[in-house]
Amino acid sequence: MLGSPRRAPGRAPGRTRLATALAAALLLFTATACGSSDDSDTGSEGAASKNGAFPVSIAHKYGSTTVKAEPERIVTVGLTDQDAVLALGKVPVGTTEWLGGYKGAVGPWAADALGSAEAPTVLKDTGTGPQTEKIAALRPDLILAVYGGLTKEQYATLSKFAPVVAQPKQYNDFGVPWQRQTETIGKALGQENKAKKLVTGVEADFKSAAKENPAFAGSSAVMATPYEGIFAFGSQDPRSRVLTGLGFTLPSDLDKVIGDEFGANISKERTDLLDTDAIVWIASDPAKDEAKLHKNALYADLDVAKEDREVYVGESSDYGNSVSFVSVLSLPYMLDRLVPQLASAVDGDTATKVKQHADSQ
Repeated sequence: MLGSPRRAPGRAPGRTRLATALAAALLLFTATACGSSDDSDTGSEGAASKNGAFPVSIAHKYGSTTVKAEPERIVTVGLTDQDAVLALGKVPVGTTEWLGGYKGAVGPWAADALGSAEAPTVLKDTGTGPQTEKIAALRPDLILAVYGGLTKEQYATLSKFAPVVAQPKQYNDFGVPWQRQTETIGKALGQENKAKKLVTGVEADFKSAAKENPAFAGSSAVMATPYEGIFAFGSQDPRSRVLTGLGFTLPSDLDKVIGDEFGANISKERTDLLDTDAIVWIASDPAKDEAKLHKNALYADLDVAKEDREVYVGESSDYGNSVSFVSVLSLPYMLDRLVPQLASAVDGDTATKVKQHADSQ
């Protein structure tokens, strides 16, 4: 599965003792109240009532999955799906670790939503696919892989354990907008109306930030990381959607250069793509990476570098993790930190130095 959208290795499902795990899963599957299918029904909208919301059917990249009853044992294979589950008042029994090494794979922005509940079991992102046997052992009645990159084979394997909601086909793998992710998960949990309200609330934060910073509208910006040179995130990556959600525009040739991916390394000849009104660098060591970038003559000669319109965020900090997480719970936490930095970058005063947030390192 899950080539990470920061580190994107291909993954294939593990096969060790798989036959045993599948046999156990098949027994479990026959007993569960939920099911999956490959029909084209997109399902009823579903009321918010506990019993009246089901069944619901959800279309995705590999067909459609029907959830027949309210799920109670949810495993999130999607790298950020746990936040939407927590925001909707449920605690997954299993989550997949991506960033931060947090207990239960629950970031600080989601701690209040977890409350005093027992932290989920964490499944590791090993680079070889979902941890099949561990998922089976958790006895799930729903597996969520909305923000993910399941292959068809991996989807078929996991579907033997429980209904699986895979990534939507309308977007690149790891390219689902946070709004669609939240509403899809809300529908699967029988809480579509509540999910829409959560989305509306966070969208109001974006609108408020844009209104308070009119310079964002029409300004250009890009998110990048100094990974094996310069890696820029494309328009379908959730990080880039943060910028466009605030009113920024992306470089016009960005997707043409990146192709049908969430991001890609750009050649030296296209360093010009970075010459925007603001650039957000997700950096392993902000101070060292800034110095290294400014030793690159092609980059250092860009106005964005010469006029200090750069925002550096430590990728392993809580703030940096929230920038990459882009979930209904992480976004308010992230906007509180990122928006003031972007405002300094585009204030029109070349003498203004962008103040790095205390949580940036």
